[in-house]
Amino acid sequence: MVKRIDEVMPRIAFGGDYNPEQWDESVWLEDAKLMQEAGVNLVSVAIFSWSVLEREEGKLDFSWLDRVLDILHDHGVGVSLATATASPPAWLSKEYPEVLAVQENGVPYQIGSRQHYSPNSKRFRYAVKQLVKEMANRYKDHSALKMWHINNEYGCHLAECYSDESLSAFREWLKNRYQTIENLNQKWGTNFWSQRYNEWDEIQFPVNLPTFYNPSQKLDYKRFMNDAIFDLYKIEKEVLREITPDIPVFTNFMYEFKPLNYFGWAKEMDLVTWDSYPDPREGKPYRHAMHHDLMRSLKNGQPFYLMEQVTSHVNWRDINLTKKPGEMRLWSYSTVARGGDGVMYFQWRQGKAGAEKFHGAMVPHSNDPNSRVYQEVKQLGNELKQLDGLAGARGTAKVAIVFDWENWWAVEHEGKPHNRLSYLDQVYQYYRSFYEKNIAVDFVEPNGNLADYQFVVAPMLYMIRDGEENNLEQFVKNGGTLIVSFFSGIADEQDHIHLGGYPAPLRSLLGLTVEEFAPMADDEINTIVANGEKFTVNTWADIIKLEGAKAIATFKENWYQDNPAVTIHRYGQGSSIYVGTNPSDDYLDQLISGILQQLEVSAPLDAPKDVEIAERVTNDKRYLFIINHNTDPVTIALKEGVVYQDCLQGKQVSQTITVQNTDVAILVY
Repeated sequence: MVKRIDEVMPRIAFGGDYNPEQWDESVWLEDAKLMQEAGVNLVSVAIFSWSVLEREEGKLDFSWLDRVLDILHDHGVGVSLATATASPPAWLSKEYPEVLAVQENGVPYQIGSRQHYSPNSKRFRYAVKQLVKEMANRYKDHSALKMWHINNEYGCHLAECYSDESLSAFREWLKNRYQTIENLNQKWGTNFWSQRYNEWDEIQFPVNLPTFYNPSQKLDYKRFMNDAIFDLYKIEKEVLREITPDIPVFTNFMYEFKPLNYFGWAKEMDLVTWDSYPDPREGKPYRHAMHHDLMRSLKNGQPFYLMEQVTSHVNWRDINLTKKPGEMRLWSYSTVARGGDGVMYFQWRQGKAGAEKFHGAMVPHSNDPNSRVYQEVKQLGNELKQLDGLAGARGTAKVAIVFDWENWWAVEHEGKPHNRLSYLDQVYQYYRSFYEKNIAVDFVEPNGNLADYQFVVAPMLYMIRDGEENNLEQFVKNGGTLIVSFFSGIADEQDHIHLGGYPAPLRSLLGLTVEEFAPMADDEINTIVANGEKFTVNTWADIIKLEGAKAIATFKENWYQDNPAVTIHRYGQGSSIYVGTNPSDDYLDQLISGILQQLEVSAPLDAPKDVEIAERVTNDKRYLFIINHNTDPVTIALKEGVVYQDCLQGKQVSQTITVQNTDVAILVY
């Protein structure tokens, strides 16, 4: 049986990617001592080591890795051992050029960077399987091994492949999905534009076409590539599970990553991990906070690990701003507050060669243990030791946002009434309103369990598969409050229109029909009136006909003036609200605040602007995080009659607490 993560790492994990193969062996012992001093208890090793481990086909040398793992273990540092498959060696591509991925124009990628492999190459899959077998057998009993890190950032640079093997695999995938060519023709709507197919080998990639692509075909190609890359992960997992059945396995996810359906992937992982690199220019990183919440939600609230972040600055933006003193620590605690049981970095020691040599690290180029960066790392690592008992603690959300990767793919495909719609921007707009109010949020799939929530938001749920409307209906019928935004309930999983009046699957639930859409020009705005107040809207207007719902906001301008813009409908014991436009933040804040007040859903504490409040709970304790993003101290009123233990200061507090600028307090009670 696989060990639970909090059994493997009973404390908050702290460390980063360690690449000893890039350094002379004389540095390894120094690294281990510095890690020990900084409170490091976990490092990822061998992520990009394939060409060093296997310099020639079938000739593997693990001697250097043996020494590294022994040194780390002797210094109390556990290892998240990577399978080294993230970037294949040059000899593999030279001997077997069919492993190379191919671009849309038919030109193969070349070696010299990373991720140049085709996920559908049989030869690549064979090589991966052989390497993973060797590594698993070699280190299955090593005391340093805590977990397996499979590959790295799947699809980050290459999420589509157009090789001959990929085309064959795509056709086979379609056969398995549709069984008959007649069924495919029906599901793809190929009678449109005379696209009908008689044989499977007539089907090509959706590329190099003179005009619009078939949306059903394009959507299936995205599903196919997600599945193909996912199969690579599962090949490695199967090997590791057979040889090391009790060791947890995972791969690291990414920020705003559209090509891979992470809800599906998470089901095959023992631990969700992801890589977060907020740009300091964005200010308070609420978008990354949202992704922390999303990652925590992928396995129904199970804590996640932040597998990569940077101490100071990255190397790949146009201008790579440095985190100010205290920001790295502050943002790390935001991670922990939102369910992170691991705070890791890329990387341990700043590289001296290669494309990422200016990317920040826990130990900078100066190698100076008195440097600001290392001292901040050391402070955080040793503080995290004071959070014993937190690992495994969960969140307390009563609000959920519906999130769906395939909907993301479909809604942003060409040929829509408005072709600049951003699914993420809609999600962010609703999320930010909750974030600024310090209301905890989970994310759920459209068919996910909604029973634990009082308030659910479904932003731009364009695609609704059979039965998903029943899940939303049952939630509202049982007393829940649901917000649905514009351009929802329009198409099915093939991107075919739900007939019967928009949004047909939700028409009864919302108590309305949308007669037509009225997209707005780039600089066009309108006004809505709600409770006598005026608010601006842009991007979109639905022409709504009420069928039991009541208007709570109406348009003030244009040919659809006085028509409903926002509606509410009583359904069973609950209510559904439809937002048929893209409202300003102030309107959305007012709408959401009113609902939260009515439902008696509130933040753990009242706090000034730019103070982040979050809570995690165990069976017998509650951990309260107060994170001050301001440049001035703040004083927070605590709950009456409660005596808290300040985890970082080691003292009791009650009544009020003052948190310094760019600082954090963690209280347990």
